[in-house]
Amino acid sequence: MADESWRLPNSVQQLAATVQEPPSRYLLREHEDLGGHLAGAELPELIPTIDLDLLSASNDAEEATKLRSALQSWGFFKVSNHGMETSLMDSVMTASREFFHLPHEEKKKCSNLIGGKHFQVEGYGNDQVKTQDQILDWSDRLHLRIEPEGGRNLAHWPTHPKSFRDDLHEYALRCKRIKGEILRAIAKLLELDEDCFVNQFNSNARTYARFNYVPPCPRPDLVLGVKPHTDFSVLTVLLMDKDVAGLQYLRDGTWYNVPAVCKHTLLINIGFAMEIMTNGIFTGPVHRVVTNADKERISVAMFYGVDPDQEIGPIAHLLSDEQPARYRKMKAKDLLVTQLEHFSQGRGARIADAFKI
Repeated sequence: MADESWRLPNSVQQLAATVQEPPSRYLLREHEDLGGHLAGAELPELIPTIDLDLLSASNDAEEATKLRSALQSWGFFKVSNHGMETSLMDSVMTASREFFHLPHEEKKKCSNLIGGKHFQVEGYGNDQVKTQDQILDWSDRLHLRIEPEGGRNLAHWPTHPKSFRDDLHEYALRCKRIKGEILRAIAKLLELDEDCFVNQFNSNARTYARFNYVPPCPRPDLVLGVKPHTDFSVLTVLLMDKDVAGLQYLRDGTWYNVPAVCKHTLLINIGFAMEIMTNGIFTGPVHRVVTNADKERISVAMFYGVDPDQEIGPIAHLLSDEQPARYRKMKAKDLLVTQLEHFSQGRGARIADAFKI
């Protein structure tokens, strides 16, 4: 029987504590550093910050203009006055850190490997390894289904720290409200019915939380925490590490560093599903995470996707003879399969090419 141990990468957290040099499976090949050196460039302008209270409550024209500019220039932005309790955001980050600092055997109780060898998306561990030459990410993660609530697999939800499950449940409720307000604002920008995007989410729409842990890396010049990709989701809500930067976005061939944001700030970016729905008016940004030689980095991402069996395509009201459909229609689950395939092969940055007409 062929040795397939390569399919089961080690805990990167454990690896980081024991090696002086990253194994070759984690080292970027020269052609894979898209856009230049991993150090990245400084942003040419401040990250746009949208006041969600003004945007939602008063239909403030200035905030709407800022939102449109942010979506067209970067595809991501920060939100302030989002109504999320600061104590809850602190609790989620604290619980996340405590989970990753648990003994490895305790974390393995939430493993994403069935029987120790069969991969599934949900749970604690690493992303799937599909080929022996696949470059691996220098990160561990905990991936949990949040919605539909009845579909939660609590076997993968940590029981330690004790606050984890309750904190995540409450955090998910607050993020869902923020998601709705942003989607309504985007619909208004495009002169669509304000619930146009919200109504794409039926009772079987999928929401996932992904807790990312990037340990210190002895070669941050050669190793990525998360390889380049575009989110599959309609929308992503990101709670970032306030002390350690690492997120980078690609624009016009250059990777730009996103500074560690102020405490209690949420970062929002649109995903490829939204790019398809808006027929490319707004595009899902390509991003990656770099490593740090001395510090660990933690982030929590909420990914909002539609029903896997739902067909995704450009919104009819955005099409005309002058603006025909740029993307073919497909079921969301087919889009996800292609995205995961591209990601594992290091081609996540170019997923849009697979669906253009």
